[in-house]
Amino acid sequence: MTQQSAFAAPDTTAPHSGAGTGPAATPAARPRIALVGVHGFGERHLANLARLEAAGAVELVAVADPNPPQDGKLGGSVAVFTTLDELLASGTAPDVVILATPIQTHAPLALAALAAGCDVYVEKPPVASMAQFREVLAAADASGKLVQVGFQSLGSLALPAIRESIVSGEIGDVLGLSAQGMWLRTKGYFKRSRWAGKRSLEGTDVVDGVATNALAHAVATGLHMAGAHTLADVESVETDLYRANDTQSDDTSVIRVRTEAGQTLLCALTLCAPDQQNPSVTVHGTKGDITFFYTEDEVVTTTAAGERRKTFGRTDLLENLIAARSSGAPLLCGLADTGAFTSVLEVIRTAPDPQEIPAAHITWAGDADDAHPIVNGIPELIERAAKAQATFAELGVPWARSLPPVQTFDLAGHTVADYQDGSHIRAVSSPRPYLHPVRTLAGTVVTDHQPLDHVWHLGVGVALQDVDGVNFWGGRTYTRAAGEYVWRPDHGTIVRTGEPSRQDGRLAETLSWNGPDGAPVLTEQRTWTWAAAGPSVWRLTLDFELSPAGDQPVSLGSPGSNGRHQGGYGGFFWRLPECLGATVWTPAGAGEDAVHGSVTPWLAWSGSFSPGTDDGGAEDSAAGGAATLVFVASEGSTDPWFVRVDGYPGVGQSLAWDAPVIAEPGTAVRRSVTVFIADGILGTQDIETLIKTQGDNS
Repeated sequence: MTQQSAFAAPDTTAPHSGAGTGPAATPAARPRIALVGVHGFGERHLANLARLEAAGAVELVAVADPNPPQDGKLGGSVAVFTTLDELLASGTAPDVVILATPIQTHAPLALAALAAGCDVYVEKPPVASMAQFREVLAAADASGKLVQVGFQSLGSLALPAIRESIVSGEIGDVLGLSAQGMWLRTKGYFKRSRWAGKRSLEGTDVVDGVATNALAHAVATGLHMAGAHTLADVESVETDLYRANDTQSDDTSVIRVRTEAGQTLLCALTLCAPDQQNPSVTVHGTKGDITFFYTEDEVVTTTAAGERRKTFGRTDLLENLIAARSSGAPLLCGLADTGAFTSVLEVIRTAPDPQEIPAAHITWAGDADDAHPIVNGIPELIERAAKAQATFAELGVPWARSLPPVQTFDLAGHTVADYQDGSHIRAVSSPRPYLHPVRTLAGTVVTDHQPLDHVWHLGVGVALQDVDGVNFWGGRTYTRAAGEYVWRPDHGTIVRTGEPSRQDGRLAETLSWNGPDGAPVLTEQRTWTWAAAGPSVWRLTLDFELSPAGDQPVSLGSPGSNGRHQGGYGGFFWRLPECLGATVWTPAGAGEDAVHGSVTPWLAWSGSFSPGTDDGGAEDSAAGGAATLVFVASEGSTDPWFVRVDGYPGVGQSLAWDAPVIAEPGTAVRRSVTVFIADGILGTQDIETLIKTQGDNS
């Protein structure tokens, strides 16, 4: 994964600029147009020019292409050349040059057209590097000519309507934005030209790829909706690039952009979907979402009041350029306003080559040139990445890059758990340390993190939803006043302070529970211990102490203590992955209804856990299998078990079931829980024997 900080913006880049930066020249009444590139997307320009000519708005005077158009394709008065240089040298004087040519030619052709005194319409991406962007922008400024970039979606009348909806507060405060694109492209697609699928060609930057070309509109539209237009609007860009095709460029990627205004845009894109879907950009709010299907100009607004759909019109960007020439109207997609997009392109250009997705995670469909790869489970992974604002690597996708944990828990040469510091977790999921993946001795993964149903669930750890009004659990907060879950700007962060104490089978650390303002609320002393408990069983114990960070008492609460019936989760929590044939029981009963809210010495969960497959669920390449988890309460504990089986798989020990616990200065709130992680299915007698034997040996 590559990260690059924002690029400094020149003083001449103003938002929504209507020109290069200087004033437009006085245009002729009927602009004379030259089109460079008449095949591929150039054919769409020919059709559009025919429409505008019929309306008397423009005159097509010349085209240039090494492969001339077919006879009869153009009017007899249209001059035909093989190159733009020939066209300009012929004495033909177009007012506007349209460039529908390969990516690597955009900058040199735009510079030539500007030098000849022409306004320019260039297809996306406008350039192939940041250096080219600055050069073309400077040339436009010096000449006073206009440069429009062909991100057609930015001409949609839906965009101002979306802005109005956001400003009105219809969806509440904006939590973030996500762009999702799931297309499929065949082998033939990458054979259509020498530059297709290339990062560079004979030493020349091309930067073709899913985010920079095929689904570049998703990125550009998302940036626009996030308020990021110019170079100065981008704080940082992170990339996570992969490919399933035999190409240089990425075809399955996540791009995460943080803006100077504090918004986050997560773009999850692929050309390896099982079927083609309309791409979209969603604004996620505290009261609802707005999703813009930009190829259809359709907006779907979802709030508590229901769903509303509306389709909008679109301003043609060439018509907008003509209007800008004649009246000085602002360009809808001027070159300066693609600075944010170029920031993304530059980070992709300079990133390491995309990582190849192994064949085991790909299914091929179709034959010969119609064959196309499908990354297994990619629809759910795209949705999960967008919802969690996480990269594929951060989600632990089996074919993605491996992010090294802070520490591993090892037994007899086996890594049984990875310790994560939570630094990659989005702010509204309450970043905090946790264990994931946790494995049996045979390698079966028995934890999950950032699952699609609750992306703020993080493996094994400690979390509370109400600590003096601060949410250290993630997601919505249940309040007594609202009587429901609501989004609030109340999310805290748990971070390690100082150096931990490490020994074989033991990790002790001090953690600070900090509020949204960064001020400490609680101090935690946390100790993990782990040891073998038999040839196929190991033991994990978590001890933690919570103390006020200041000299005042701190209330430790839960949805249950705030009025949600049987919603007393908080404290120790273990999120399990998908489990087939799940059985949960205690010494007193079996099934979710019987064990949820009960106070018993132990609780067991058994079933068959899926291996690290491609369904977007499990995150490890280890084999799956049957396993049993035995949660053992500390002696004398009165904390009820919190159990979910049907809705999602999870087990916790409630610290504040239906009433808050008060942490007093000088008197820590202490809790301890032990979990036995066993391969295979254990019965009650096996469990009782295991607990007694381990108790005798402790």
